[in-house]
Amino acid sequence: MTTATGTEPVLQVRDLVKHFPVRSRGIVRRTIGEVHAVCGVSFDLHADETLGLVGESGSGKTTTARTLLNLERATSGSVTYRGRELTTLSRRHMRPLREDLQIVFQDPYASLDPRVSVHEIVAEPLRIHGRYDEAGRADVRELLRLVGLNPEHGNRFAHEFSGGQRQRIGIARALALRPKVVVLDEPVSALDVSIQAGVLNLLMDLQSELGLSFLFVAHDLSVMRHVAHRVAVMYLGRIVELAPTRELFARPAHPYTQALISAIPLPDPRKERARRRIIVQGDVPSPIRPPSGCRFRTRCPKFAEQLTDEERTACVEQVPELTDRGSGNPVACHYAQPLELL
Repeated sequence: MTTATGTEPVLQVRDLVKHFPVRSRGIVRRTIGEVHAVCGVSFDLHADETLGLVGESGSGKTTTARTLLNLERATSGSVTYRGRELTTLSRRHMRPLREDLQIVFQDPYASLDPRVSVHEIVAEPLRIHGRYDEAGRADVRELLRLVGLNPEHGNRFAHEFSGGQRQRIGIARALALRPKVVVLDEPVSALDVSIQAGVLNLLMDLQSELGLSFLFVAHDLSVMRHVAHRVAVMYLGRIVELAPTRELFARPAHPYTQALISAIPLPDPRKERARRRIIVQGDVPSPIRPPSGCRFRTRCPKFAEQLTDEERTACVEQVPELTDRGSGNPVACHYAQPLELL
C-alpha cells in the first residue's frame, strides 16, 4: 500500500508520556511507584493514511491510542489535531472534537449496550451531538448498509449478531458523525481468521470511500502488512522503529522488529525451513522498573551474542533515540543493521 505523506499531518503526537501511579495497600494508600506505560512516543498521522501501531501485549499500544484521544489524561507531551492541542482540553471542550476523532474497540460485544437495539446503538452519537433530526432514522439505516449489514435488522439486539457483525455495528457507530480520524484498537483480534479478512477489507473500502485516517493498533504483523501504509513498532512504552510497511518487512533494522518478522510463518515449507530465525529470550521486563538505557537489551540477541563489552556499556547507559541511522527510517537502536528476512 502507498499513500502520499508530503501533506500537513492531521494528527501530531510529540513526546507523549503516560504513567499510572502504583499505590500501596491498606487504609492509607500512598503512591509507591509508577507504571511507565508510554514514554516519549512521537509520530504523525496523515490524511487518508493507515498508521499501524504494533507490539507485544503490554507494550503500551492501547494506552497510546486512548491517551491521544484524551480518554486517558497524558502525563506530559503534546497531541495536536489540525493544529489544536488536545491534552489540555477538558471533557466539555473535547466533546465537539469527538465528531472528528472516534474509536473502534477491541471487544465488539463489551463495547455495545445489550439493553438497547442496534438502531439506538448507532444513533447514540447522533443524539448526543444533536444531529438526530427527521432524517436520523434514514441516516442509521444508511450506516448499517455502509458496513454490510441489513438495515432491516436495526430493531435487533447485539447478542443476536455474530462477532463479525457486532464489530461492524461498532464501526457503524464510530462512523455516525463522519469523523476524519478513527482509532482501531485491535478491531479483528477477537474474530476468526475468515471473518477478519471481511472486516479488514471493509475498513480499507471505507477509508477509500470516506477519506479516513486510521491509527490501527494490533499485535499481529501479518494484519499490518495487509492494511497499513506505515508501521510503528512499540516495545515497553517506546517506539523502536517506524517505516513504510513494505520497507519494514523487506529490511527491518531493529533487533526486536527482526524477531517479530522472523516469527511470521511462511506458507512455503522449504522457505520456512531455510529462513533465518531470530529468537528473543525471556519475558518483557516490568514497566514499573524498566531497564536502563535500551529497554530491549535484556532480551536482545545482538546484545547477548554480537556486541563487545564497550558496546554493551552504551546499551546499558544510553537511551537510544529514535532517529535515522543510515537505513532511511528512524530506529531506536545504537547498532541497528537492516536484515533481509522474508
